[in-house]
Amino acid sequence: MNDLIQTFAVFALPILFAITLHEAAHAYAAKYFGDSTAYQLGRMSLNPIKHIDPVGTILIPVVLFFVQSPFLFGYAKPVPIDFGKLRNPKRDMAWVALAGPAANFVMALFWLLFSLALVVFQVAEPYFLKMARAGVETNLVIFAFNLFPIPPLDGGRIMTSILPNRQAHQFSKLEPYGFFIVLALAYLHVLNFWMAPVMGLTQSALQLLLSPLTFLLG
Repeated sequence: MNDLIQTFAVFALPILFAITLHEAAHAYAAKYFGDSTAYQLGRMSLNPIKHIDPVGTILIPVVLFFVQSPFLFGYAKPVPIDFGKLRNPKRDMAWVALAGPAANFVMALFWLLFSLALVVFQVAEPYFLKMARAGVETNLVIFAFNLFPIPPLDGGRIMTSILPNRQAHQFSKLEPYGFFIVLALAYLHVLNFWMAPVMGLTQSALQLLLSPLTFLLG
């Protein structure tokens, strides 16, 4: 039980940051492309309370964590976006959707920089080292998961934006069932065939970005 509590303490802050900035990025992108709905409702905010859903963000992940479920999932309050108010709804939908995962990519990069700084300054405190690793892992998971091409996930929105109008309309009809489809794929471990390669490629991209710095410090 102590190990579970310690692990939860390590992951709590990275998860909170990852969810908050992900949702705030959606709100910012929506406002940039013409829809101020989220901004007017106070959702373009770095205040975690604005984005936390008591059940989806706290209760469900905590319960699954402590019962040692084979998979974890949760969700924040969806940022309200009126796609019809975007200057070019079909095109801009993709950019608004991509903003969330992009925020997670940047956060993973910052956690890697934090990890590197701990090594450079010879900080040996295990808690901070574990938190840095948790920050990278959490953001890679959220990045890859949200890019899965099923609506209402961000990847589904991007796919809807890319497809021709007729196919996009048909594809968007999956949205009411998307959450259940993803849950079933996660439970059957089919989602791993998407998550593992996307996370691996993203990790490689992050390491490539940091390679000049690590070379200089090495």
